[in-house]
Amino acid sequence: MDFPLDKFALDPAFLATSAPLADLKLCHARLQLDARWPWIVLIPRKVGARELEHLSPPSRMQMMDEIILAGAAVRAVGAALGRPVDKLNIGQLGNITPQLHVHVIGRRPDDAAWPGPVWGVGQAVAYTGQALESATAAALIPLGAMRSAS
Repeated sequence: MDFPLDKFALDPAFLATSAPLADLKLCHARLQLDARWPWIVLIPRKVGARELEHLSPPSRMQMMDEIILAGAAVRAVGAALGRPVDKLNIGQLGNITPQLHVHVIGRRPDDAAWPGPVWGVGQAVAYTGQALESATAAALIPLGAMRSAS
């Protein structure tokens, strides 16, 4: 059973660690504010959803389409910042922030956590103003193809 799109509220944890990019057909897309990795978080705009099983089959299919799209956006961010992505990592954990969300992270053999997971490695590095502007602009090119009408 799908949860409604109306009355959707973003968990406050996302506000402190990420910046808005776009509303896609299903998800709100955000750029994770850690310049060590090109990283997008997708949050389905479904009230009360905590697990993928809380989405209807059509919404799950839409989620997969948006994950693939976010991967293209992550690759665009990496290229724009001069750090092309070698591998995409996709994770849906929710142990700390239970609101359903999916991380799409660009990885390289020379990144700070390679080959392990990015969680818990060092401290986040803030984007400079120009790098944030470049990352956002690059991400919006592929994400623009699937923005919602709302």
